[in-house]
Amino acid sequence: MKLLTTLGAAALAAVLAVPAMAQDFTIRATANSNENDEDYDGLVVFKNYVEAASNGAIAVELFIGTQLCSNGAECLQGVADGSIDVFVTTSGGAAGIFPYVQIFDLPYLMADDRIAEEVLTNTALVSQMRAKALEDSGDSIRIMTVGNTGGWRNFANTQRRVAEPSDMEGLKIRTVVADLPQELVRTLGAAPTPIPWPELFTSLQTGVVEGSKNGITDIMGMKFPDAGLQYLTLDGHAYMAAIWVMNNQKFQEMPDDMKRVVVDGFAALQQATFASPKRKSIQAYEDFVAGGGDLYVPTPEQKAAFQEAAAPVYDWFASNVDGGEEMLANLRAAVAEAEENVNARRARDLE
Repeated sequence: MKLLTTLGAAALAAVLAVPAMAQDFTIRATANSNENDEDYDGLVVFKNYVEAASNGAIAVELFIGTQLCSNGAECLQGVADGSIDVFVTTSGGAAGIFPYVQIFDLPYLMADDRIAEEVLTNTALVSQMRAKALEDSGDSIRIMTVGNTGGWRNFANTQRRVAEPSDMEGLKIRTVVADLPQELVRTLGAAPTPIPWPELFTSLQTGVVEGSKNGITDIMGMKFPDAGLQYLTLDGHAYMAAIWVMNNQKFQEMPDDMKRVVVDGFAALQQATFASPKRKSIQAYEDFVAGGGDLYVPTPEQKAAFQEAAAPVYDWFASNVDGGEEMLANLRAAVAEAEENVNARRARDLE
């Protein structure tokens, strides 16, 4: 991973660059999050890099929260009609328009950060999704890169420790409205309960739901333990992919040299979002345990049991999502290639 090199170059460029021309392009970028979020970290790096590397020809305006749009569907529509230039969405948030992006919610396929990051940076998978998204959106929404927002999804609840798949039985687990996360929860014996994100704290507090599937930074950032969320199982069932999209017309109207600046800016953004959750999760886990939380790491045998129990979800995706069988095959191939590449580098480092 070239995080230090990428971010260092961006920082140096910001120091050395002296704008030599008027701003020719303005990129309006938004994220429905806050300034403590990995999405914001990525946007700061993107803005810094693009403005410096374009020598002032491109200005990036950041709108954090709901200033421009209030939810994923509304924001994606804004990107399509050009009122928003850049937006970041989760796979669940984009599933209503691009159902195949739910591939990132398929459980237990990517073992760790190194594999996930290799898949998202070194394969044709994202290029394939970009082509499909452009086709399905009438050439208006372009997937630029896929980063991370919050680490890994883990099961957390208010009732009991979850060590085996059978411990999920009957729990009311909050999901997004997308089909695949609901199918996963149902397959594991729990009850999927779609709840809007802003309502989750109160829903946990009142028992409308008894659990969720989130990363630790989201859990602590939203103070969910105060609502009774005290049991967290590090099953790591899904990498929390963040899909960064851009209005395609805005991108295409730029000259080639400015397009390259934007593409490189998204590469820097991606690396920043890969790194941010790793640092933030350290304190978040410490705070969770210090507050009385039960943090459980499944044994390899228990993790295998979860993977086996969730296997029907792969068949559901292949059968119910247009092009799902091909996408699943491509993801499995990308994971296999990533494992080979990472293991080869690891072997060289161990020599």
